[in-house]
Amino acid sequence: MSTVSTLVVSGSVTGAGLALLLRELVPAPPRLGPALRRLNPPATGPGTTSSGPVASWGGWLVDRIPGPLPRTDLLLLKQTPEQFLLTKLGLAVSGLLLPMLVVAAWTLMGLGVPLFLPGLFGVIAAAGLWFVPDWHIRLQAGRARAEFAHAAAAYLELVAMRMASNVGASQALEDAAQIGRGWAFTRIQEALLRARTEKTSPWDALEDLSTQLKLPILADIADIMRLSSQDGAAVYDTLRARANSLRTELLAAESAEATADSEKMSAPGALLAVIVMIGVAFPAVVNVLYL
Repeated sequence: MSTVSTLVVSGSVTGAGLALLLRELVPAPPRLGPALRRLNPPATGPGTTSSGPVASWGGWLVDRIPGPLPRTDLLLLKQTPEQFLLTKLGLAVSGLLLPMLVVAAWTLMGLGVPLFLPGLFGVIAAAGLWFVPDWHIRLQAGRARAEFAHAAAAYLELVAMRMASNVGASQALEDAAQIGRGWAFTRIQEALLRARTEKTSPWDALEDLSTQLKLPILADIADIMRLSSQDGAAVYDTLRARANSLRTELLAAESAEATADSEKMSAPGALLAVIVMIGVAFPAVVNVLYL
């Protein structure tokens, strides 16, 4: 790289550093989003709070990095926004530094590499790795919601069995939640316990949990049990019918997923067949050409 190019790059980096330093030193009005979250923090469950350096550094990132956060998915997976942003930042910094380490190793071996190449590939790698946690959280949240739907089908059956024993709607919900195991039933137990502590109705607690975590099946359960409580309606058949329809939906989704996976296997199979055909025909073609 020429002297002029080196001076231009150095000046640009120095100017960017000074601009960032002045931006942090000059007082600025607080952003509306973080201020509202501090005044009215979102509801969190047990195990979703962070402390120490994670809370301090992560809170600083939450207040300053623009763009929305997948708070609903993080709440479903019991992860904090601070941990999420620190993971994104760590991956981005790793992607930015990795090409420079490779170039440093090449330089020690005596291989000359232009200076702009590691910077270019580092920026591309950092930008790509920055969005990897978003994709991972979205994938995990989708799997968690599918798992919760399976648990909700069993929960509906358990509630229906308790309602058939002539117990109250609130008692049926709590008894059915205590029978089940797994994280989905644990979340339901936590919501019902919160409702009992705050002296609110359990179906309202289930509906709030459905809204927070985007689990529509809980809203359906809440509506059915609210109907039983207010009008004294017999909801056993309704609960069983909703459980059957939910199982049908889950089976259809799994069948569609299996079909999609089978179709994805057709391309590697066809490629393997082509490779085998080339391997079989190659000797004959070579013999024909050299005869």
